[in-house]
Amino acid sequence: MTSYVVIPARLASTRLPRKMLLDETGKPLIQHTYEAAARATKPAGVCVACDHEEIRQAVERFGGKAVLTSPTAQSGTDRVAEVARSMPEVDIFVNVQGDEPEIPPEAIDQLIELLERTAEAEVATLAAPLRERDRLADPACVKVVSDGRGFALYFSRSIIPHPREWDDSLLQADPPIFLQHIGVYAYRREYLLKIPYLAPPPLERVEKLEQLRFLYHGARIAVGLIPSPTCGIDTPEDYRRFVANYRARYNRR
Repeated sequence: MTSYVVIPARLASTRLPRKMLLDETGKPLIQHTYEAAARATKPAGVCVACDHEEIRQAVERFGGKAVLTSPTAQSGTDRVAEVARSMPEVDIFVNVQGDEPEIPPEAIDQLIELLERTAEAEVATLAAPLRERDRLADPACVKVVSDGRGFALYFSRSIIPHPREWDDSLLQADPPIFLQHIGVYAYRREYLLKIPYLAPPPLERVEKLEQLRFLYHGARIAVGLIPSPTCGIDTPEDYRRFVANYRARYNRR
């Protein structure tokens, strides 16, 4: 099967304006994500699906590939689907958010392999053990529960499963009881092209989680486990942490 990574990126951002172009490391944020995705070995290629000429130009300046998508696209998934329509030769599309500069390349490969070997699944995604109680209670941290075969049962901003009686040992259980959803997806092309036409259900509107649309309309989502969560960039604090880690790693100021 042929796979391809698409990185949806938009210029506007409520909590961190123009974050894709922030460049305190010497590189725009979108370049870090692009380079991480390009280090995966399974995909045939990588491109950015963007909503603004500034992002397209920034990507092309560092030698990347960018596609300017419709300004009316409602979500990153819609942008990925727009790219998929023009690439019938690709079987699996991977959606890596533009604000995931620390996504491990091996996690992308694992995700693709999961969908390749799970014939019943239309979509695959990842999760990591959730060991911190404050993160467990944080609505910004999306949780997922799976069935015995590894298919998603539900995603929520609430604590799931919700213990009737709390015990701190629950956080250290092996296998893990609580899983943090990692917002990266692999889709079979034929299913991806249907997503923009699926009506958002009440569950999605309440939780503000697009993946609930897939479950509501009957899709099977395979969930793979990675050792630790990735850290997306949603706030100025997130970006400062990323810059500090980058400078420490590469001994830069």
